[in-house]
Order: sequence, then structure tokens, then C-alpha cells
Amino acid sequence: MPTVPQAPRRLLQDCCSVFDHQTASGLCGCCWALRPRYKRLVDNIFPEDPEDGLVKANMEKLTFFALSAPEKLDRIAAYLSERLTRELNRHRYGYVSIAMEAMEQLLLACHCQSINLLVESFLSTLRLLLEAEKPHLHILATNSFLKFANIEEDTPSYHRSYDFFVSRFSEMCHSDHHDPNTKLKIRVSGIRGLQGVVRKTVDDELQANIWEPRHMEQIVPALLVNLQPHGNSSSTVDKIRLKSRIPLVLVKQCSTEGPAETHVVKKLCKTVAFRHLDSHSLWEGRGFAVRCFQIIMYSIQSQHSHLVIQQLLGHLDANSRSPASVRAGIVEVLSEAAVIEAAGSVGPTVLEVFNTLLRQLRQSVDYQLTGYYDNARKHKTTSPEEKMLQDAVIKTIGSFANTLPVYQRSEVMLFIMGRIPVPGIYPALGSPNAGYCSRMIQVMLLKSLLQVSEPYESNNLLTALPSSFLEPLLSFTLMEDPEIRLLVLSILTSLIDRRHNLCVHSAAFEVSALELKEDECSRQDNLFIRKHAQRLYRHVFLASKEESSGHNHYRALFTLLGVLGVELANEEVLVDLIRLVLAMQELALSSQENLSVFNRCGIHAVCSASLNLLSQLGPPPALRQHVAEVTETRQKEAPYLLPDHILCEKPRIPEKELKMDEAILFKASKICEALAGSSYSTHSERINTPYTPELTDEDRLSRRKSIVDAVSLQMDMELNCCKPQSEQITFETLKSAVDDRGIAEEEERKRMQLVERFQTAPFEEIAAHCGARVRTEPQPGVFFFHKVLKHQI
Repeated sequence: MPTVPQAPRRLLQDCCSVFDHQTASGLCGCCWALRPRYKRLVDNIFPEDPEDGLVKANMEKLTFFALSAPEKLDRIAAYLSERLTRELNRHRYGYVSIAMEAMEQLLLACHCQSINLLVESFLSTLRLLLEAEKPHLHILATNSFLKFANIEEDTPSYHRSYDFFVSRFSEMCHSDHHDPNTKLKIRVSGIRGLQGVVRKTVDDELQANIWEPRHMEQIVPALLVNLQPHGNSSSTVDKIRLKSRIPLVLVKQCSTEGPAETHVVKKLCKTVAFRHLDSHSLWEGRGFAVRCFQIIMYSIQSQHSHLVIQQLLGHLDANSRSPASVRAGIVEVLSEAAVIEAAGSVGPTVLEVFNTLLRQLRQSVDYQLTGYYDNARKHKTTSPEEKMLQDAVIKTIGSFANTLPVYQRSEVMLFIMGRIPVPGIYPALGSPNAGYCSRMIQVMLLKSLLQVSEPYESNNLLTALPSSFLEPLLSFTLMEDPEIRLLVLSILTSLIDRRHNLCVHSAAFEVSALELKEDECSRQDNLFIRKHAQRLYRHVFLASKEESSGHNHYRALFTLLGVLGVELANEEVLVDLIRLVLAMQELALSSQENLSVFNRCGIHAVCSASLNLLSQLGPPPALRQHVAEVTETRQKEAPYLLPDHILCEKPRIPEKELKMDEAILFKASKICEALAGSSYSTHSERINTPYTPELTDEDRLSRRKSIVDAVSLQMDMELNCCKPQSEQITFETLKSAVDDRGIAEEEERKRMQLVERFQTAPFEEIAAHCGARVRTEPQPGVFFFHKVLKHQI
């Protein structure tokens, strides 16, 4: 075959060099010299071997030329883009990297003057790289875009759009590459790219709002899908590296102030809650939803935290007909958000928060009773699921309460108390299970109240226990339900125990071992004692005689008595408490009370533990000696009357009936002798007067027949026996009797003795007494009956 001449072959090679923008030699070298200077400068930055990298000396010449002639920047950028496209099509990726590096250096050097002349070509080049099928080109384009995003531009841009980059970076976040390492790199690059888009667009008023739904519907799922745990995910180290970058995307916009952040936070929460967590059923896992909102809460400024709370509350209301697991997940997120939130920043939404949570608690009780969580009764629910939700709501109530100042916690406690169904006052619930539903709501709300009261700290008891709160709370100590009574005792104890002396219920029962914190009573505490002490004593006395009480109830009673003695320590209070304890001892000894052996042992144990504690709070040593003697005798003869045997998980009670000797009982006479000659002597005389609980109309709030009703019935029987049939009691007679203000103290004492007699005496004795008094002195009983009858009217 004839050979091709050397000259034509050389000419062909030189032409190819010209087309490839390479420096030629030989015949066509003059063609390259005729090219524009900016093209020659651009061509010179490319080495013969791409592994040598960018020719730095020639790059400096190109940069100097661009700064000297900024009107040529658009041509330089267009030519660089053209050169990069040709190398990309020929798969010369080394030259592609060199071209991108050159464009980045030009951007960094010329952005102060005419960056807009470079940007369009630069962004079109990035689109080419992101549309390629090579992962390393995607990473190269992302790194270049981040460098561009960090540049602060001085001149506005009118025609620039980042919609393609939002879509492409979001798609990279969903990468499913077969190689785990490559997959991780692509996803991280996508997240970093979204970060760059947010940083670039958030401060540019001429750009489209990145927080619009059309953008957020792509960005948020792209971020959240990388937070979700996957069974076939990469190593723990890789996941940590990936997740550590995600919060950075949300930080930039949230650093701004004013109404713009309000709008952004609302949009972000709605997109997270409505678009992703709902559609993928991610509330039920709870852990993932909590992490998502933790990122949001930590990213925004503290004064805007309440916006997230409001959005979550609204979403909880919107899902009130959803499964219990979904509602519980939202509630748990609320709880975690409250922990992150700064103290007191809930602001005007305080009552809205608690009202929504209490409403969810009430609805959950209804769903638990009906077995369905919708009105159409198509979707079933179970009791364990609803109880899980109820526990979450109660925990959340406590979390929110911990963020509030003291005065707002008082308002919250009053608010919750106003929602508790009170027997005889609360309106009918209107369902076949209204009674049981009312009881469940009472328990749930009292548990919520306990969550609020446990961390509560107040300087005085008048603030902690105002009359509007204390009176309805005490009415629940008369309820037949043992769980309700125990909750009320715990609430009272936590509110009175301001110095955290709850350890008084430990088994040591020694003040020196308990490290009690004692302070003198303030003026407000003395006012509280004078106003409410007798009411407290009365309810403690009545609660001790409940047949359904367990060891927890008696332990709670002892704790309450101990806290009262420590917090309100003065001579009058200690004498009143000793008098109350002696009355409880007489109650346990009474044959008229229908108490079991365990109940009687429990009361005796409370009396023993309380006197042991009270005797160490300041009275003379003689009282402590008497208590120690009785305790030692009980240890030998009747250990079942001591707290160690009764106030424990497994009480040890005697199998036979109790036989009480004088030696194992505390005696009022010896206690008076022990207090004589001390500062307690002025009050000790009252110990010899038997304690009788004051009678009020609070008992009408309980389920059972109240004591007032019983006394009224007994007085009615007495009048029927004592009054002649011809005498009639008219309304005017009752009114004139009740309005009499000049009642002597002696008459008051006689009335109280009469009430006690009707409470404790057998029916035969009452009947005989009425027959004997019919001709002598019926007036006091008649007067008291008139007074009680007016209360009933």
C-alpha cells in the first residue's frame, strides 16, 4: 500500500490540535497565534498532562487580564464553559477538574466587580456536571457550588434561578447507589448542596423564597430521609458523619430576626409534620419525630420557641381522631420540646397548652371506654394504647409546668383543679359509663396535678394552697376510691413540703438521721395555720378511718403529719398534731368503727411513727422518753403496731383479734405531764380535751352519705321522738333560730358533745336518751338541727 506523505499527515495533526485548543507547532502554528488573547490565556492554563494540574503561572496571567479588562469576563467564562463541555464529552475528566478550578479562582478574584458576568456560565457548567452519570462529577459540582455560595455579592441578580439545584441536590439526598461508600458521599454532597442553596438565597430579596412549599416539599423529605434509621444502613461512624451535617441546613435562616423567622418556623413545622411524618407514619416510632423537632428547637432563637409549640398543639388537635400511637408520638415531641424551651418562654400560650393536653386526656378516657377512637365506631383502640397516651400526656404536663415561673404554676394548678369532676357539682357526662368515666378523669387529672405540684416551690403556704384550691382538693380525701385518696395525700404533701423533707417516711424515724431542714414559721405560714389547720386535721382524721386504705395510704398519712410538723413547727401546731394522733389512737380502739385488723394496726403504726417524730422536734425529753417506753413495750408484746411491720410492702398483722393493754398505748395524761413546765404547757391543757373533727358541708361533695347528712338524719329522728306532734317548725322559726348571733360558748360545747354522741352511741342508747330528754332540755339539739337544715336548704 502506498504510504501517506509526511506533510499531509503533519497538516492533519496540526488541524486537530487547533480544534482541540492545544498549542500547535509546524505549519499551522500561526493559526493559534491569530486567536484572541483571552482564548490563548485560557488555553495556556491547561497542561499537556492533566495529572500535572492547573498551570499556576498562566492562571495568574489570566486572572490579571480578567481584572484589567472586566468587560471580557463573560467571554472568558463562556470559553471556559465551552472548553469544559468539550472535555466532558470526550471523557477527559482531568481537564474538566482543571477547568472548574479555573472558574472558581476567577469567581473568587473578580466577585467584587462583575461577578454576574461569570455566574451564568458557571451555573450552566455546574448543571452539566450534575446531569452527568459520574458520582465524582456530582461531588465536584457540589464543592464548586458551595464555594460560590460562600461569596457575598454586592450587586443584585435579577435573572438567576436555583430551582434546578434544589431539585438535583434533593435527588442526590435520596441516592441509592450500590456501593455504600459512594452512596454516603453522594448523600452528604446533596445535603451540603442544599445547605449552599439555603445560604445563597435566604438573604437575596430578588430570589424566590426558598421556604415556599414547592421548595420545602423537596428539601425537608431529602433531609429527613437521611435521619431515618435503616436496617441496611452503613456503619455507625458514617451515620454520625452524615447526621452531624444535617442541622447546619436549618441554621442560617433561623438566625434572622423579625416576622420573617415566624413565617419560616411555621412553614418548616408544617412541612415536617404534615408532609413527611404523617405521610410516612413516623409519629408512631416517636424517637425519629423527637429528633426532627430537636433539630428545629435547637436551631431557632429561644423567643420563637413558642411557635413550634403552637404548631404541635394544632397538629395534635387535628389528629384527635388518629390512633393512640400517633397521638402519643406528638405528645412526646411536645414533652421534649418543653424541655429544650427556655423557662417561661411559653408566654401567652400557657393556658392553651394545658387546655389542649387536658382535652386530649379527656378524649382518651372516652376512647378507652368506648373502644373506638372515631365517632363512626369503625376504628378500634385498646386500653393499653390509650393508657400509654395518658401517661405521655401526664408526663408532658409536668414538663411544661417545670418551665414556668412559680406564679404561673399556681394558675395552672387552679386551672387543672377546675377541670376535675367533683361529685355532686360536675355536670353529668351523658354516657352509660358516666360514673366510671368520671372516676377515670378524676384519676388522670389528679395525676397531672401531682406532676405539677412535685417540683413546685413556694415561699409561703398561703400562695401554694389558697382556699380556692385547698377546699376542692380536700373534698377528694372523702372519696371511696383508694387511688384518688392516695393521689390527694401525695399532692398535699408535695405542696406543703417546701424544704424537701419527704424522707420522713423512711424506716429510720430518727430526726438526726433524716437531716430535716427546719425554719421558723413566717407570718404567712401562721396565717395559713389559723385559717386552714383545723380543716387539714379533720381530713387527716377522716381519711385514717377509710376501710379501703392500704399500707401506702397509712405511709402517706404519716408523711403528711410529719411534713406538717416540720414545716409549721411551733408549740401550738405540735400540740394540735399530738392531740390529733391521740384521737386517731382512740379511733383505732373504738368498737363502733367497722375497721379491719389491718386498718387498726395501720392507724396505730401511724400514731407511733408520728409521735416518735413529733417528740424530736422540740418538746421536752420527757415526751420522747414516754414514746420510747411505749415503743419498746410494743416491740416486745405487739410488734404489729409498729411502722416497721405495717408501713411496708408486706405488712405483718396478727391472725387473731387485737388485745390492747394500757402499756402499749400512748396516754394523754403522761403527755401532759411531759409537756408541763415548758413552753408547751400553755397549750398542753387542750390535750385532755378529746379531739372532735369540725363538721362542715364539704362532705356533700363525696359519693357516700356525708357526716352532715347523717347528723341531720339523726337529729330529725330525735325531733320526731322529742317534739310533741302538735308543734310545727315553720320556715320563719328556722330563720329566726339560725340568725341568732348570741350563742354562748357553753352551748357550742354541748352541741359538739351531742354530735359526738350521735356518731358513736348505739341506736338503743340514742333512743333511751331521747326519751329521757323529751321533758327536760331539747333546745340545743333542736337548734343544731335548725342550723344543719338551713345548710341543706
